[in-house]
Amino acid sequence: MRTFDFSPLYRSTVGFDRLFSLLDQAETSAAWPPYDIEKVSEDAYRITMAVAGFAQDEIELTQQDTTLLVTGQKKAQEGERQYLHRGIAGRTFRQSFNLAQHVRVTGASLDNGLLTVELKREVPEAFKPRRIAIGGAQAAIGQDNASAQNTPAQVEDLSKAA
Repeated sequence: MRTFDFSPLYRSTVGFDRLFSLLDQAETSAAWPPYDIEKVSEDAYRITMAVAGFAQDEIELTQQDTTLLVTGQKKAQEGERQYLHRGIAGRTFRQSFNLAQHVRVTGASLDNGLLTVELKREVPEAFKPRRIAIGGAQAAIGQDNASAQNTPAQVEDLSKAA
């Protein structure tokens, strides 16, 4: 099988889209259960996993920092069954996804054998880009002085916002 190195395509991306390059590097042994990753909107993504035969209480999702771990373990069935052919996979699985910073799971559902995990990127205001006005030296000094001379009402408003 031939593989392609997509890293040059990701060099210019910063932030959440780096998630896809990390997912491209997934372990080959982690091919089961199959999954899809879709970009729903600018800051929303969806992972859909085919987990036919698993009940809701047999699947566990855990997010720790930037790792989403999905595990599934079939419960022991009561009574003995005699199979003539057993083709439905019921094996235990453990699938991890590396998420970008500030990404959290907003919900999960299991419907018709498909586990859907909703993800959303929520970047704090401190990390969002801000526009910097370009001005002369006097404009920059004036901005520094204006921010240093807050009125008591402005100081109170700033402390409430924090």
